[in-house]
Amino acid sequence: MSSLRAQSSDRPNVLVILTDDQGWGDLSVNGNTNLSTPNIDSLARDGASFDRFYVCPVCSPTRAEFLTGRYHARSGVYSTSAGGERMNLDERTIAETFRDGGYATGAFGKWHNGMQYPYHPNGRGFDEYYGFCSGHWGDYFSPPLDHNGLIVQGDGFCIDDFTNKAIAFMESNVKQNKPFFTYVPFNTPHAPMQVPDPYWDRFKDKPLAMRHRDPQKEDVDFTRAALAMCENIDDNVGKMLAKLDQWKIADNTIVIYFCDNGPNSWRWNEGMKGRKGATDEGGVRSPLFIRWPQSIPAGKQVSQIAAAIDLLPTLAELTGQKVGGSKPLDGRSLAPLLTRDDADWPDRKIVSHWKNRVSVRNQRFRLDNRGELFEIATDPQQRVNVAEKFPEVMAELVAAAESYQTDVAAGYDDDQRPFPIGHADYRYTQVPARDANFNGGIQRSNRFPNCSYLKNWTQTDEVISWDATVGASGIYEVQLHYTCPAEDIGSTIELSFGDSKLTCQLTEAHDPPLRGFENDRVKRPESYVKDFKVVTLGRIELTEGPGQLQLKALEIPGDQVMDFRLLFFTKIE
Repeated sequence: MSSLRAQSSDRPNVLVILTDDQGWGDLSVNGNTNLSTPNIDSLARDGASFDRFYVCPVCSPTRAEFLTGRYHARSGVYSTSAGGERMNLDERTIAETFRDGGYATGAFGKWHNGMQYPYHPNGRGFDEYYGFCSGHWGDYFSPPLDHNGLIVQGDGFCIDDFTNKAIAFMESNVKQNKPFFTYVPFNTPHAPMQVPDPYWDRFKDKPLAMRHRDPQKEDVDFTRAALAMCENIDDNVGKMLAKLDQWKIADNTIVIYFCDNGPNSWRWNEGMKGRKGATDEGGVRSPLFIRWPQSIPAGKQVSQIAAAIDLLPTLAELTGQKVGGSKPLDGRSLAPLLTRDDADWPDRKIVSHWKNRVSVRNQRFRLDNRGELFEIATDPQQRVNVAEKFPEVMAELVAAAESYQTDVAAGYDDDQRPFPIGHADYRYTQVPARDANFNGGIQRSNRFPNCSYLKNWTQTDEVISWDATVGASGIYEVQLHYTCPAEDIGSTIELSFGDSKLTCQLTEAHDPPLRGFENDRVKRPESYVKDFKVVTLGRIELTEGPGQLQLKALEIPGDQVMDFRLLFFTKIE
């Protein structure tokens, strides 16, 4: 048992807040005078701040590294959509560690590591889940969301909604005197750039005193929207911190705050090179604040480099939890740095990786993915290549990059995993357009699959399909989420898996307008969405095992079949 754990008769609660596309520079505590984030800043004042903390260049890999304590390539995460965001099922998560230790576990927000159970949060150690499993969502105001596998309607602006649900979860466990592990992965300031009016009104005409190091690259309105979203995040963090005070558990609750990658636009970030998607400092440096008044000194400054892979072993040691599973962790516990001034801490190497780009950081230097070396201690903006000046360092970091590519990343994106339908331990399965294959003239509503739907389905030889596997034999009720104008209604569609078939005629027209743009503050890259109609197709008997799930049209009386969004399976018997 950890000596830290032994100091208290009560196990500490844990609250982890992760934001999406918020850069290191998007906080007033880090020097940005364009905005004010007093509640997040208070975590630095009252707890520990890490000067150089690293995450991945994009969303789903960072989440996987936090959840597993291992580099994302080890867990099969190689993309941000269409199945590539899923963590392998033999990975053990931080939620499983805490659940097995007697904690109530809940997640509220953007999951982004798999939708179908057992990839779903409920299959990865979370007793309670409310949010969305995709990489991004099309409308942040009262959108359809996932509550423990069921599709429900959100309540207002989603960040406020996630906060309220997280507070309710924590409060229910406080009343039961049960420790909680609460994970709040907010989905802002990721686009679409949407935020309630009071926040936007503060920024829509505001002059920005601090700009990107190359100001001509900056979209000022996008920056304003991002900063408005960050101030909304700060208010929601404040709501949660105030509740911890109200419940008189703040002293014995570990609160962690960090971001999943660099900023999603060119904006002020202390002049660092790169942004979201890059393996340079600006793409992977994140704030990290850890507050635990009972054991971590207020205002603690940590200069040693650290990473998302370190948070699982750190929290396990701080709370006395046993890290189970047979797979070795890539992270190391930061507990000594948090509680002692004389910790024995040898230098280390942290790898940043996305697609074919690999960068390696030690305490002093960064080797970038182009083979240039930068002395971050004296050149934090990566402007001077010092490879020739430090050949031994260069050789050592190049060797580390090559070792990572050979031992960790080789073949990690060779994905043969089917999409699961049904499970003995879970009733519900969502099968979205996002994960589908299709042929002919069928088109996605957007090149980014996450919240997209399929349109322009006009021919009987066009098929929508999924490489799937049924986890539990049985009878399943199937619902379809679709739209179709009245002049095209009447198509007969067939859903099949192996020898099982379900045929249904679409008889109800539903042709709503696109939505989402009415809430945008700037132009978006993601798909707009619709209020899709839900119709029950019927029941189908599925036999356990692999196969191809297919959706096709047998008859098309009009110009199109429908716009297709989702199939929803419920195991009946």
